[in-house]
Amino acid sequence: MTAQAPRAVVVGGGIAGLAGAALLARDGYAVDLLEQRGELGGRAGSWSAGGFRFDTGPSWYLMPEVFDHFFRQLGTSAAEQLDLVPLDPAYRVFFEGQAEPVDIVADAAANVATFERLEPGAGAQLERYLASARRTYDLALDRFLYTSFTSVRPFLAPEVLRHAHRLAPLLLRPLEDLAAAHVTDPRLRQILGYPAVFLGSSPDRAPSMYHLMSALDLTGGVLYPRGGFARLIEVVAALATARGARLHTGCTATAITTRAGDGRPRVAGVRYTGPTGDELELGADVVVGAADLHHVETALLPPWLRTYPQEWWDRRTSGPGAVLVLLGVRGRLPGLAHHSLFFTRDWRANFDAVFGGRVPAPASAYVCKPSATDPSVAPPGDENLFVLVPVPADVGIGGGGIAGRGGPVVEAIADAAIDQIADWAGVPDLRERVVVRRTIGPADFAAGLNAWRGGMLGPAHTLRQSAMFRAGNASRKVAGLYYAGSSTIPGVGLPMCLISAEIMAARVRAATRPPAARAVVAR
Repeated sequence: MTAQAPRAVVVGGGIAGLAGAALLARDGYAVDLLEQRGELGGRAGSWSAGGFRFDTGPSWYLMPEVFDHFFRQLGTSAAEQLDLVPLDPAYRVFFEGQAEPVDIVADAAANVATFERLEPGAGAQLERYLASARRTYDLALDRFLYTSFTSVRPFLAPEVLRHAHRLAPLLLRPLEDLAAAHVTDPRLRQILGYPAVFLGSSPDRAPSMYHLMSALDLTGGVLYPRGGFARLIEVVAALATARGARLHTGCTATAITTRAGDGRPRVAGVRYTGPTGDELELGADVVVGAADLHHVETALLPPWLRTYPQEWWDRRTSGPGAVLVLLGVRGRLPGLAHHSLFFTRDWRANFDAVFGGRVPAPASAYVCKPSATDPSVAPPGDENLFVLVPVPADVGIGGGGIAGRGGPVVEAIADAAIDQIADWAGVPDLRERVVVRRTIGPADFAAGLNAWRGGMLGPAHTLRQSAMFRAGNASRKVAGLYYAGSSTIPGVGLPMCLISAEIMAARVRAATRPPAARAVVAR
């Protein structure tokens, strides 16, 4: 890297920050990334104890095309970087009051047969639903997900105009209604509606546009990277480092500094507190806020330079918070798949509670058992469980702890979830077999990740917080300040965060055209 190379500082070492650092370094920038915690990964963290290793965040590898596209930008591939294992069953669903769970497998025809068995006629309806989902997914991937919405051009493409009569209703109709128009069995409606949770929303709040997610999980699109999602973080960090980016942990950004510019202020750098407590500053031509956007805007910028001030956030809807329960369990748990979903009977009441500020009881829950696929995450013969219970995004619920020493509300939610799994999955002695236990609550998301309201994902994907209505990826008040991550376009989840990093890097290239920029692989 030459002394004349333009300088970039990335704030936040989650997947979006790491991906952004790698892409900017590829483009010829001298990149420094500042991460306040002692390890990289952000929400995609890792924790180990007693011979068990837990991912503490994302656990579904969906939208493989997005991962492939990102790795191609860096001259490699997902196949080269990761050992990806198809999951079969993709996931298992337990329903309150139903004796038998339902497996969704890695074969669309088999899933059609399952729907038909549970409700005559539902098989053909699922085929129609999946055909629509695939068309919508392909269109979104080709035309919308990789755009910054700074131009109307994506909307004027002939392919988009041909489908305009379908797209408008999909934006205005809730996902719950679209599912109900295809199937009547409550279990099948829940299977079609649950992807809204991936988007930090609920089936009655998410636009039915998001039925596109069913084109993945119901057709064999669920994978797992051996080594877990901590391995994904290691890979992306290594790619960034190999291209010259410097990744600093234990460094807390305290302010984005500015200087006079042409018509509006420009970034000058980032002040931060180093690992030894020293107050330091890095100069920059470009700054990327890849930490929680609410924190970047309201804590690192003065009020007059905020594109998204507090009053903007006051009008927004947060996705849910979560209580996470990490369990090391002695012996096997054959009743659980790699991914298992536990759905309560009164789903609407469950979601209304979460988005209405109340902890649901009983609560729907998600359980990941990566030891079903990856022997490295647990001692031989034992199981690793990651349990997620959606709760309100409310730091007042409290934080977690180790061995039951978290806040009382968080530990009570964890106890109820363990008992629910034990009952529904037929493991009556589950509590007695737990040898490692850690809980994480909304207060931990706020303290460790500066997460807005302690949410686990970011702003919910409602109509007014999706696509062009979501926060953009460039400051309107400060030249040279860009954003990436789950709070910005295109949205929440690992694939969306990778896309946000690509959108950011493309926008930086268009604005600055660094002299050392290398060729970029086109889609």
